[in-house]
Amino acid sequence: MSIGERALEQHAAWHGKIEVVSRAAVETADDLAVAYTPGVAAPCLEIQRDPDLSYTYTRRGNLVAVITDGSAVLGLGNIGPIAGMPVMEGKCALFKSFAGIDAFPLCVGTQDVDELVETIRLISGSFGGINLEDISAPRCFEVERRLKEVCDIPIFHDDQHGTAIVASAALINACRLTGRELATARIVFSGAGAAGISIASLMLELGARDIVLCDVDGALYEGKPGMNPAQERIAAQTNPRGVTGSLADALADADVFVGVSVAGVLSQDMVRSMAPHPIVFALANPVPEIMPNEARAAGAAVCASGRSDFPNQINNVLVFPGVFRGALDVRARDISDGMMVAATHAIAGMVGEDELRADYILPSALDKRVVPVVAAAVAEAARAEGLARA
Repeated sequence: MSIGERALEQHAAWHGKIEVVSRAAVETADDLAVAYTPGVAAPCLEIQRDPDLSYTYTRRGNLVAVITDGSAVLGLGNIGPIAGMPVMEGKCALFKSFAGIDAFPLCVGTQDVDELVETIRLISGSFGGINLEDISAPRCFEVERRLKEVCDIPIFHDDQHGTAIVASAALINACRLTGRELATARIVFSGAGAAGISIASLMLELGARDIVLCDVDGALYEGKPGMNPAQERIAAQTNPRGVTGSLADALADADVFVGVSVAGVLSQDMVRSMAPHPIVFALANPVPEIMPNEARAAGAAVCASGRSDFPNQINNVLVFPGVFRGALDVRARDISDGMMVAATHAIAGMVGEDELRADYILPSALDKRVVPVVAAAVAEAARAEGLARA
């Protein structure tokens, strides 16, 4: 059977990838009196007096909502919130399996920004953090920005920031391997949506200076007509050399290609036009911008993709379990740029000098060391920035 056929068979057998399991034994009348009425009134009144005690008397401090509107599910597009439920359940299963975090999928039946923000705001008091998932650009930027303004718990759009953290960690190590400095590397993106803009923004935080983003109309530059507000902001921060023209034009003598766009847009000739021993991250799924073996044949020194059947998979599971574990452990108010930088360096640092090679620039997604290392780095950064409440 194909992967798809096996997945259908297994999903039908599972009838859902997560379940609710009681932590309280309810076997006697006394158990019932303590867990429910009349005893439950006591913690209710304590929380009424001090809402922060919800972290003590309920599961809130270890509970994350995984929320989508179904507008950009995987590579499937706008399939709607109900059809996105298998992905959200899967994300919740990963939270539990990798970080011991209880997560609940919420598929919201609106793609109106105001309604989505208000819905999430109204339920946010039940959770310790919110993981936004598969919300289309540019709406995702506005949804996250507004939620951060009205919620006092971490809001994290994984498609943006999880991808940015793992891709940036991979680039740090690819630059180490090829003798480059991030500050002087010429980096060209194919794709100027949620992932591309977020990866570029984090790379700027990490010290990159020469970044050019390209969309279907070519290189973004300040003042270019037809850009959305998020693209206008990133265009004002990037492309210091004023590059114009197509993706092929932008790639001439570039050190790094980062693809978060569509299959097949990077040719072998484009790779050959780049600087010697270039770095190629072709992250479109399920079919990348160029297959890694084709990129290597054209001269790429280091290749990465989003696929598990090639080395150097850029996989968000290296990021979100540890980031949320660290944020929840210190009851952080937010997940800041500084916390994301800390997570990036933590992941990159897990590949030692004696381990680093062209086919190993990131730890495995199944490496059980990753979550505690990332969590510790994120928690320390939250404390340093005054965002921790515990």
